[in-house]
Amino acid sequence: MLQNIPTHVIAGPLGAGKTSLIRHLLEQRPAGERWAVLVNEFGQIGLDAALLSRDEAGIAIAEVAGGCLCCVNGAPFQVGLGRLLRKARPDRLFIEPSGLGHPLELLEQLGRAPWTGVLSVQPLLMVLDAVALSRGVGLPEAQSMALAKAGMLLFNKASAVDAATRLLITASLPEVPTLWTDHGALALAELPASPAVPAGSLDFSSLPVDNGPVPRPTLWVEPRQPICQSRLAEEGWSLGWRWHPDLSFDERVLCGVLKQWPWRRAKGVIHSMDGWRSFNGLEGGPLEWRPSEWRRDSRIELIFDQPQPVQGLQAAIASCYLPG
Repeated sequence: MLQNIPTHVIAGPLGAGKTSLIRHLLEQRPAGERWAVLVNEFGQIGLDAALLSRDEAGIAIAEVAGGCLCCVNGAPFQVGLGRLLRKARPDRLFIEPSGLGHPLELLEQLGRAPWTGVLSVQPLLMVLDAVALSRGVGLPEAQSMALAKAGMLLFNKASAVDAATRLLITASLPEVPTLWTDHGALALAELPASPAVPAGSLDFSSLPVDNGPVPRPTLWVEPRQPICQSRLAEEGWSLGWRWHPDLSFDERVLCGVLKQWPWRRAKGVIHSMDGWRSFNGLEGGPLEWRPSEWRRDSRIELIFDQPQPVQGLQAAIASCYLPG
């Protein structure tokens, strides 16, 4: 029976470090426990699930792409979460909403049927970019509204901010528990927690009809020709690609190409000359690279304020292909 599953919503703006935090928490999973992660992305290509991919039993990762969990009609979220719970039957659940999403509306959904008694929703954890705040970068309205309701504010990239600046930052924010960290490092025991609610059971028949996952194109007529998907919404414009896993990229050239475009967020996982590597970048800043366990395909996704010339972007990235 699925009941009282500790459920942690990890929210925060684009690039604050939500995925890094979840990755760090997954490394602390006790042996014998089953954990599940539901990630939501603004774009269509599905990058966060790839970035979190681990060659490890006991962890199930699912995604709802193409918008905010609370805004995509409700049905894709309900179906996606129900499917994940049915498959994983987890002892603990993490939900990462989009950095352009609405955390309070998501929490409201999780507190209603059919999830009452099934999910034990823990206090909201908000991940914030300490460096961005020190520079006076404001939060999106939906994120700002959630601060006072959070069980904890986790200030990431803390080592780049001195003590005086930290005081200035916290003075302008609601008085809730805070922690300062780097690379999303947080001990599992430090997650904000609340007592369990009365147990219930999940009736899957009460969920929207699950007709199986929406199929993504998976066949490449030509490995060097990517599958391209874009999305335009009030919050911005995303463009993403998926390439055949046999295609390899020159990491150095890719960094140079991406520096030339005015993206708000860049992330990807690629097959490079150094093996499989993932990257993450914010507001045109340097890309942070790390090894990746993902092997299914190469993916890149960029988020902009306004639409960009698709053919120009695609041609620029094509210049990063390695011969072969």
